[in-house]
Amino acid sequence: MPELPEVQTTVDGLNSKVLQRTFIDVWSDWKKIVKKPKDFEVFKKELQGKKIEKIYRRAKNVIFDLSGGYSLLIHQKMTGHLMVAEWKMENNMWKPLKSGPLEEKINTFLHLIFFLDNKKMIALSDVRKFAKAELWKTKDLLNSKEFKSWGPEPLQKSFTFKKFEALFKGKKGTVKQIIMKPEIIAGIGNIYSSEALWWSRIHPKKDISKLSKKELQSLYNAIKKVLLAGIKLGGESFSDYRNVDGKKGHFDNERQVYKREKEKCSRCKTIIVRLKFGGRSAFFCPNCQKI
Repeated sequence: MPELPEVQTTVDGLNSKVLQRTFIDVWSDWKKIVKKPKDFEVFKKELQGKKIEKIYRRAKNVIFDLSGGYSLLIHQKMTGHLMVAEWKMENNMWKPLKSGPLEEKINTFLHLIFFLDNKKMIALSDVRKFAKAELWKTKDLLNSKEFKSWGPEPLQKSFTFKKFEALFKGKKGTVKQIIMKPEIIAGIGNIYSSEALWWSRIHPKKDISKLSKKELQSLYNAIKKVLLAGIKLGGESFSDYRNVDGKKGHFDNERQVYKREKEKCSRCKTIIVRLKFGGRSAFFCPNCQKI
């Protein structure tokens, strides 16, 4: 699933390409992807003529603030990614007008396309069709239970160590599972939690209540470090994620433990281990990250 760095990379790309453009039409071959309003034709009609005034990220969601007091929310879920280009329908398949990265197989599962007033298109490719699109009245979105449930943004200047430390007071549970909860901290998933725990030398199964202040400080610094590196390098693309140009990100070159089981730890040369708990995988070095 695209995490904070991948979603932020997408938002940055969208801001450079489609800001101030106007939606003129929408196409889908999987109309269930639109969750609000349930009727695709109503969604399409309400979106037409709306100008994109602002694009931002909240947690793992891409949010377009539109004219008329509306907001379009897109969650890319496990395998979705947004791209901006021009396509044409050919033999019941959307084909990019220009050759290049957009022709890669993972970029061809187009299930939702927004047509803009300058002939550009925003396309959602999603091989598993788990992504969702919702059109809200902006004030209703900001006051919704889901929006209010998301935790603080870890890269905001206001997210100090003091606030980070306070999040875990009275809480118990494995540190990896806790920092991945969106209601605790927004935007952290399997990739960057594993990486942050490696950098801070904390075992993923250690109980959050057992962490010392020194360990919490190390984890706080590591979370910021890996998320900023992820954004700088355009995200992680070992699986499905691609940026708005259909290109891979380069965080793969910095990945220390995630999906590196049976490889040697770059720090101590111990073999990296994969554990499964809480329905998710954890990758760590048993020598550097002792419980």
